[in-house]
Amino acid sequence: MIREKAREGVRKGGSRARAGLGYLADRIIENAPRIPVRDLATLRRQFPGLGPEQLADKLVAGAANASSTVGAGVGAAAMLPVPPAMPTELAAEITGVAAIELKLIAELHEVYGVRPPGNLKQRSTAYLTSWSEERGIDPMKPATINAALGGQMKRELRQQIMKRTVRNLPNLMPFMVGAAVGAVMNRRDTKRLAARVRADLRKVRVPWDELPQLPPLERPAQPLEMGDIVRDLGRGTLGPDR
Repeated sequence: MIREKAREGVRKGGSRARAGLGYLADRIIENAPRIPVRDLATLRRQFPGLGPEQLADKLVAGAANASSTVGAGVGAAAMLPVPPAMPTELAAEITGVAAIELKLIAELHEVYGVRPPGNLKQRSTAYLTSWSEERGIDPMKPATINAALGGQMKRELRQQIMKRTVRNLPNLMPFMVGAAVGAVMNRRDTKRLAARVRADLRKVRVPWDELPQLPPLERPAQPLEMGDIVRDLGRGTLGPDR
């Protein structure tokens, strides 16, 4: 009897955990088109005198600082309603870091001159693919851009979220230990993601003087306030959106 109840408890707990991860994956997908992205012209105005690699270094440093702030401050905020069987603080960290890293990936594609074609939703899909697979997008390979937000994408997102959930468990420790560990781990993982994406983008980069005239990126109808994400979860900055 006890064994049967234990098995039932484990089964229900696993189902709730999967539901929570699915909820987070759906929220990340929904939020992606709302992330404000600076185009190359805006970035060059904000960081005058820098070449592509120097500018990319600046973006990575800012995102790493922001994700480490999120890792250190999860106990102070709740970005989302509580998903099933998912602590609010951990859900906030996962979605917060995802937004920071998606913004970084989109702006790195701008810096290396490989903006994916299409509208806002299509580009967001491409950046979600880049984030979930930890690689750059090659505009010359349509299959890397036109990935549909179907079962495969959601499965990849769930796998990525599970990795983040495991690595962020130290944040559920007492605050001082969890804050220190979470900050270091988030900073490290954001830098590692950026290094992988940049390695791919360098292979297909287009020099700035060879780029065609690109239209400004459209603003999302209901943009996420990136600065608020960091301020709500700690203190830090991603830089201005425009």
